[in-house]
Amino acid sequence: MALAPGESPGFLLWHATLRWQRDIAAALAPLGLTHVQFVLLACTWWLNGQGEHPNQQALARQAGTDVKMTSQVVRTLEDKGLVAREVDPADTRAKRLRVTGAGAELAPRAVAAVEGVDARFFGPVPVDEAVALLGRLAHPED
Repeated sequence: MALAPGESPGFLLWHATLRWQRDIAAALAPLGLTHVQFVLLACTWWLNGQGEHPNQQALARQAGTDVKMTSQVVRTLEDKGLVAREVDPADTRAKRLRVTGAGAELAPRAVAAVEGVDARFFGPVPVDEAVALLGRLAHPED
């Protein structure tokens, strides 16, 4: 027999995810970013801060996004002046990514906005418990 919606973990996760995504979108809208744009900008910014200048494939791997979609969104971030794509001297077919000055100014503001949403959203659950559960769900092979 099927579970009632309120007893179904998948159905509850669906509703929780929708609520979280709405809150993230609302926090990022004043900054002119979509959620995907934020993730790719923040990952590029973080990787650059680690001394890396990833190509689009490495960025997609870090972000967990599709390579073609990543390429399209990176073009949008480039058009907004937040990311620059530069020819990789080791492979002229590849483009290395770096945040621009404007991207480096916006990224930490966007990260703070998203972290604020996360703090409110996950507030009822201790952080270590939330991270442990979500880590197991995101990476069951670990």
